[in-house]
Amino acid sequence: MSDLTAYAGLFAVALAAATILPMQSEAALAGLLVAGYSPWLLIAIASLGNVLGSVVNWLIGRGIERFRSRHWFPASDAGLERAQRWYHRYGKWSLLLSWMPIVGDPITVAAGVMKEPLTHFVVLVAISKITRYLTVAGIALNWA
Repeated sequence: MSDLTAYAGLFAVALAAATILPMQSEAALAGLLVAGYSPWLLIAIASLGNVLGSVVNWLIGRGIERFRSRHWFPASDAGLERAQRWYHRYGKWSLLLSWMPIVGDPITVAAGVMKEPLTHFVVLVAISKITRYLTVAGIALNWA
């Protein structure tokens, strides 16, 4: 596999994993780390893709009323209402949980619905996603 293909593939998987598609970017990151690719570059690429995927969710949240009834919408009504309650209770700090499976994506959609400023959103989501990828990389490299 060429370097460009590996890095582009990781970016695509990380971006998709943060949106409505059920994908695991952590496994792709760990595999590429074990294969000997640059850890810092992999973490940067995965983080960028994952944060951009979360921005897609934020944008969907901003236009939610137009998309809420669509079958491809990333959150059920009940899940979105739960995320909105959570977001209303904990505010922007709940975005630090955006790395979590199942609950992270609805929280990022809820942030868009609640009109969280994009700059606050990106900073908190980036902290969350980068920390997760650093942890995955540390584990993968120590077990390799």
